[in-house]
Amino acid sequence: MSDPLLRLSSPQPVARRSRPAVPVGRQLVNAGLINQTTLLDALSKQHRLDAPLGEILVADGHVDPSDVLDALAVQHDADRVDLNVDPPSPLMAQAVPVHLCQSFGVVPWRWIGNTLLVATTRPDRLADLARALDQPAWAVLPVLAPIDQIHDQITAIYGAGLAHKAAHKVPEALSCRTWTPRKNARSVAIWILFALLLLSVMYPAWAATLAIGWAVLTLAMTTGLKLAALAARLMYHIPAQTEPMPPQLPERLPRVSVLVPLFKEERIAEALIKRLSRLTYPKALLDVVLVLEAKDNVTRSTLARTKLPQWMRVIEVPDDGTITTKPRALNYALDFCKGDIIGVWDAEDAPEPDQIEKVVAKFAAAASDVACLQGMLDYYNARHNWLARCFTIEYASWWRLVLPGVEQLGMVLPLGGTTLFFRRDILEELGGWDAHNVTEDADLGLRLARRGYRTELIRTVTYEEANCRAWPWVKQRSRWLKGYLITYCVHMRKPGALLRDLGFKRFCGVQAMFLATVSQFAALPLLWSFWLPAAGLPHPVIITLGQAVVWPIAIFFILAELLNLAIGMMAVSDRHHRHLMPWVLTLPFYFPLAAIASYKALYEMVCAPFYWDKTQHGTATGDIVRPLHCEDGKMP
Repeated sequence: MSDPLLRLSSPQPVARRSRPAVPVGRQLVNAGLINQTTLLDALSKQHRLDAPLGEILVADGHVDPSDVLDALAVQHDADRVDLNVDPPSPLMAQAVPVHLCQSFGVVPWRWIGNTLLVATTRPDRLADLARALDQPAWAVLPVLAPIDQIHDQITAIYGAGLAHKAAHKVPEALSCRTWTPRKNARSVAIWILFALLLLSVMYPAWAATLAIGWAVLTLAMTTGLKLAALAARLMYHIPAQTEPMPPQLPERLPRVSVLVPLFKEERIAEALIKRLSRLTYPKALLDVVLVLEAKDNVTRSTLARTKLPQWMRVIEVPDDGTITTKPRALNYALDFCKGDIIGVWDAEDAPEPDQIEKVVAKFAAAASDVACLQGMLDYYNARHNWLARCFTIEYASWWRLVLPGVEQLGMVLPLGGTTLFFRRDILEELGGWDAHNVTEDADLGLRLARRGYRTELIRTVTYEEANCRAWPWVKQRSRWLKGYLITYCVHMRKPGALLRDLGFKRFCGVQAMFLATVSQFAALPLLWSFWLPAAGLPHPVIITLGQAVVWPIAIFFILAELLNLAIGMMAVSDRHHRHLMPWVLTLPFYFPLAAIASYKALYEMVCAPFYWDKTQHGTATGDIVRPLHCEDGKMP
């Protein structure tokens, strides 16, 4: 299936020179680029690492990628090409399907008669490509080009289709992309507001009572979940500290790709490289992909001034004129990944040095239905100001107490946006991330559970930058709450199906974690009204339900507040967080910000459901570059 206009005049296949194949390692030794000891060491590593010899030498810093390409060109009697100077025609897209280009890391370059020249860095895989093309009349021969040039040309030739696919990978029935606020949600919201206003005018006491009743109901749901999770956490003695390095890794280590989405990052690149360079996993098997939007000139110019290590590369996501979201970028970059395990880190993350080893060991020992591992998150700028301290306490409560209990209870784990690791085949089976969902992580965790897969927590910590300014905190939290609410609405389109997929217990857990959580933040002012009786002031519920009802509700509200404070105290009782214990008592003054965020989320739910409110990283650079200490006292 080729266009005659793309063929050159010669009707015969390209004649190749006959010469003995000189192995790459021997060529590099003969050229004086490495010595015999280095070669033998690399060959020894190759028995355990699932990587070509040249990639091992490059990852260890012994040779440049260009040296390996030159040696491969000699070994396979192929030519080197510069795709920036001599790119393929867009019509070459007809020669090789895009999924094969991504799978084999190739791009079709030229036709010469019935011979297809394919740009590659792995000429040893061309025979498999030829079989996949299933065209016996064709000859497929290699030309050698750098992998970044190959990826750039795949984007140039196939980018528009890939960008569209990235935005529509998740089946429509499980995606929020069909949400039409202008036609549906806005009119519904207007009628609800009108009805509430009318009820408030005609029956103000009963309107207040109904609203407070909903607030108390959702408070009971969230408090019950926290209490059950805390009990499970304590009953089963789930350790909160990080787990030790596994005594033995799999005999054959897999390749691991980690996606790091970037958008308008001016100050984060050098710090990111410094932090990720501390990783101890073999660099030949580490594939860190910096995912960049094509229209993001800020980050591009930052990266242009930064020298990237060989195990780190950039993938640019074409602008298709629709949405610009993190999950769309992740979907696009996923098909360019090399690894069997796919991870996600944020731009400001500082993972523990042995995190990848722990992930690989845990996946090797886990059951086949464990599709995802979720690491623990913590903050490295917890001392920056009061807001950062409270945020750190909240995170510690969630990751060290509540979520381990939720896992032990067998509930659905709502994923965080970073330190996630997936079995690639299962991630692709589910269609990746919902490109339109602003909490794509929580949605993916729910979709995994619905398909019968499990997520397990792994006790390895990634340090993040706490949002330590009030309005950026509100914007970030409003995006999370909006995404939780959209995720809930999508999966509750057919509540019966959700109930069948999850079972009754996990279905109830979803109601508490998604619906009740958002409701609780929005209803905070209503719950605070129960301080009125304690101050000797009248309460609206007294008028409708009587004095006997108010005091039990007020006591329940106070007990719920005390439970939150107790969880916070327990979460920061270890030696690394103990300095935060006095600040736990200030949490009642911290959560009013969440109420503001919930109102912003509800507004955007109707007016801008797909709007991604960007969180700016690097605002506390002094905290980023200072030494960071893991729970075992080692440098991360």
